[in-house]
Amino acid sequence: MAELGYQEPEQFNALNGGRRLLFFDEHHDRQIDVFVGAFVMCHEIQLKDRLSVRANTIPLAELLLTKLQIVEMNEKDQVDIYNLLYEHALGDSDPDVIDQARIAELCAADWGLWRTTTLNLAKGRHALAQFNIPDEARGKIATRLSLLERRIEEEPKSRKWKMRNRVGDRVKWYEEPEEVH
Repeated sequence: MAELGYQEPEQFNALNGGRRLLFFDEHHDRQIDVFVGAFVMCHEIQLKDRLSVRANTIPLAELLLTKLQIVEMNEKDQVDIYNLLYEHALGDSDPDVIDQARIAELCAADWGLWRTTTLNLAKGRHALAQFNIPDEARGKIATRLSLLERRIEEEPKSRKWKMRNRVGDRVKWYEEPEEVH
């Protein structure tokens, strides 16, 4: 990474290298996050058994979840979600569609992930009007947001999910990711 112009926060990488590494290219204002085995930010999304589904990237379902799991989403994250949903159809199989069955399965097992994901899908539908998006694209994105939300709600929930649902929002359901600069 150093040969490519990236610097690493040595203390952060030494303490977290078993699960996450960071590299910064200050000259181009770029950051690379390397997650080891699982994507862990506001929620944990296991990746190790899914890395062979798609060449050169994680599966589209997990890629979308890396954005939908953000509790304090910014405009760039919202645009990333819209782009993914516009460019890729929803389906129940990998690798060329967003595997809505996989997203629903993960959300049905983890109440916190479900809560954040469904909140962000609803926010995404409401925020669409704020973006300069052609009507045809806006319609496609809105439909896919709604279809994904419906698929998540229809998925049978785990016993653990149901127990956590009783507590609801009274207890924090997410982690605050560590920011390093």
